[in-house]
Amino acid sequence: MASTTVDTVIAAPRATVYRLFADRESISPYLAVNVTLVRPGETEREGVGAQHKIGAGPVGVVEEITALVPNERMEYKIVKGAPVKSHTGVITFADAGDGTRVTYTMTSDPSLPVPAKALEIGLKGLINPFIAAARKAVR
Repeated sequence: MASTTVDTVIAAPRATVYRLFADRESISPYLAVNVTLVRPGETEREGVGAQHKIGAGPVGVVEEITALVPNERMEYKIVKGAPVKSHTGVITFADAGDGTRVTYTMTSDPSLPVPAKALEIGLKGLINPFIAAARKAVR
């Protein structure tokens, strides 16, 4: 199992940044892959239980939102499409001067043996495009 965290500040109000991550489809235009809602949440379209396919064409993963605390925290897990025993993401949001501190942590337990250091690098490679997309979206 490996875990990695990216901590950064995005120059936008916390509610705006939170919406970009929690409403997964809203960030899609700024990514190289598509984010598509495949199942709405239990009580809200983009709420807990919502599932999104992230990928291109038939290739991709399906993630499910497992927890939301408005403007503070989002959690999800991969439920399909990745060779992992488990994969979770936790994103927290806090005020940081004129911007928002985003702390994005991914933890993954692959089905195949992968050196932890290589997996950590791979996880950062998955987080960074979402951070870059959020920055583009708020310009």
